[in-house]
Amino acid sequence: MVFSASENKNPERVAAGLKAAIHNPNVSEEAKERAEDRLEQMGAGTGRSRPGSTEQETNRQLGGYKATLANEQTSPEAKAHAREILEAHGYTIERPDDISENEHDTRVLAGYKAALSNPRVSSEAKAHARDFLREHGGL
Repeated sequence: MVFSASENKNPERVAAGLKAAIHNPNVSEEAKERAEDRLEQMGAGTGRSRPGSTEQETNRQLGGYKATLANEQTSPEAKAHAREILEAHGYTIERPDDISENEHDTRVLAGYKAALSNPRVSSEAKAHARDFLREHGGL
């Protein structure tokens, strides 16, 4: 039996690399199509919206990746993967230079306050927002 080099690789990491290539604006359409074909062969999704997937589902998944970046117990490899996925979806990970730490903190608190009055936010998320605001003097 002959093994190719990719058989010794972690399939999740291979899939993550292929997904990143699909979302990379510097990758040719031909290469993106090859990456999609390879993902289909592997039985993995492409990371593009699937028929029937909702914006809410996508937002939850991206929220999970954001949480991964904030979790101190997450491995550097997992954080790197989360960063790749978020950047592929157009999210800026680092705070822009023209925004001060104080302004950033104000925006974070404003986001949690907005969550409290948003009817589409779950009761669990609202409870988390209240807890965060209490801990950080926002209530």
